[in-house]
Amino acid sequence: VAMETASLEQQIQSVQRHIAFLKKEQTELLHDLHLEILRLQKHCAELTHDLEMKELEAQQQEALERELEQRCRAMEARLQERERDNAELRRELRHKEALVAALRGSLRGKERAFLEELKRRGHRAARL
Repeated sequence: VAMETASLEQQIQSVQRHIAFLKKEQTELLHDLHLEILRLQKHCAELTHDLEMKELEAQQQEALERELEQRCRAMEARLQERERDNAELRRELRHKEALVAALRGSLRGKERAFLEELKRRGHRAARL
């Protein structure tokens, strides 16, 4: 009976050592898992931040592109307006050039008539 008691006590001590070893291993494993969870949470927070920054940059880029597109459309509208104004000014210039040409022709005709009249008067004066 004493031997069985000693054997049982040895088995109990062995089981207690195994339990202590398993508790220690479990504690270390839980600690390592906790550290890994913290690392993953930090990594997730960094990735979330990066994603938010990229989304913000994308939104800013889209806003900039919309603004540039609006400015481009406004500039195109101004260009078309100026092209219309230039076309109108060209038409007016051609019309005025035609008037100037007509006035020059008329002036030349009057100048010739005046010179002829002057010659006639000069001849009359010479005859008188």
